[in-house]
Amino acid sequence: MEEKKLKLGIPKGSLQERTLKIFQRAGFEIEVPERRYILNIDDPEIECLLLRPQEIPKYVEKGKLDVGLSGDDCILEAKAKVIEVCDLRYTKQIKRLRWVLAVPKDSKIKSIKDLQGKIISTEAVNLVKDYLKKNKVKAKIEFSWGATEVKPPRFSDAIIDLTETGASLRAHNLKIIDTILLSSTKLITNKSTWQDKWKQEKIKDLALLLQGAVKGEEVVSLMMHVPGGKLKTILKVLPKLKSPTIKKLTGENWYDVTISCDTKETRELIPRLKRMGCQGIVEFPINKIVR
Repeated sequence: MEEKKLKLGIPKGSLQERTLKIFQRAGFEIEVPERRYILNIDDPEIECLLLRPQEIPKYVEKGKLDVGLSGDDCILEAKAKVIEVCDLRYTKQIKRLRWVLAVPKDSKIKSIKDLQGKIISTEAVNLVKDYLKKNKVKAKIEFSWGATEVKPPRFSDAIIDLTETGASLRAHNLKIIDTILLSSTKLITNKSTWQDKWKQEKIKDLALLLQGAVKGEEVVSLMMHVPGGKLKTILKVLPKLKSPTIKKLTGENWYDVTISCDTKETRELIPRLKRMGCQGIVEFPINKIVR
């Protein structure tokens, strides 16, 4: 009987560390051998390969990979016909990745319409072609091999580049005049793989665990001792993510209360709860949340 295997593509480069961390939180251990692109994963039903995110969509489309992780931008740039299984917003806690149109701060270009007949440097040629076509603008697109932000004004009139915070663009005296795409990481597969019952179930299980791991990063649990006389008042200020777990301490007018809340809420919530009389407040992380 043929051994069942799911061929999985892990993105190399800027998404690599983040992806491996999410897999670890989801319960998978992945080892990256030095100078090798076949990774060791502690699931005998998965074959794991490290590839550039730009390549993964096409390999998934052609069936050379059953499933992979890649950004919206790479999927659109490759014009790959794939099935998006789920969205894994790696950058939700900071800033979402954006493909933006930027020009020198002193440029007379104020909008996409001003790019008629101009030169645009970019690494995402197909994305830019679609963007120009949508806006009925004809401009010359030059592929950039990197360091795109240094191209204007000497080598191009504008750039379309990927950014998180815009800091690098500002450092090179550029200003953003439009956002053409918000990008996040997708788990993708192909039609043939999806029609295989075993592979589909395996991918669904993987998606469930990865989404749970991403969601778990945004939430923590708080456990505290609450005086009985203040229980009702304190319950009113607790976040409403989920009803708290309440247990009365034996022989005392105190309660154990456990809640889940947004990670960022704890900065203001913990001091407030302390001032209201709560004691023994403990914050602990959540690996996965599966709804």
